Amino acid sequence: MGGRALSARRAVFLDRDGVLNLAVLRENKPYPPASVSEMKIVPDAPDCLARLRDAGYVLIVVTNQPDVARGTQSRQAIEEMHAALSSAMPLDAIYVCVHDGPDDCSCRKPKPGMLLAAAADWGIDLAQSFMIGDRWRDIDAGASAGCRTVFLDFGYAERGPERPPSITVGSLREGVAWILEESGLGDAGGK
Repeated sequence: MGGRALSARRAVFLDRDGVLNLAVLRENKPYPPASVSEMKIVPDAPDCLARLRDAGYVLIVVTNQPDVARGTQSRQAIEEMHAALSSAMPLDAIYVCVHDGPDDCSCRKPKPGMLLAAAADWGIDLAQSFMIGDRWRDIDAGASAGCRTVFLDFGYAERGPERPPSITVGSLREGVAWILEESGLGDAGGK
């Protein structure tokens, strides 16, 4: 599981549901789509990720999918959704935790296991990297891994992050613009 590069790389870690594809809202709480046919890609996501890729970032999805452990979602459906995301935007890798909370695994966000594994696999410098998410678990996992964090605050009916995000924004496009500014790239590649 050694790094693929001699020098450390920068990455943007992205949650899946609510960040790259629209979350399904029920009583203002976010849920994953049930199938690839129900999945709707966030309209700005392909362009936003292309801008990050052009800026030299490795793009890695880190997603909790506990419905697999709960028996209400199949691994095949998850893989089909990930294939659709990968064909729509320039993703380097997708890391998935299929455990539920009681499993007490090290990969389920808010634990940083998926980010740490990706950093080892891809030779990533976590201190030079970012985590973008729309839920408290994403922000807490990114902070625990040593990344700067971008909280997409959509006003869900749930608690906020324990760790303060580096920035709170209202859209993926705003978050990407901030990352590029923080990286000294301004609005490089902005359209």
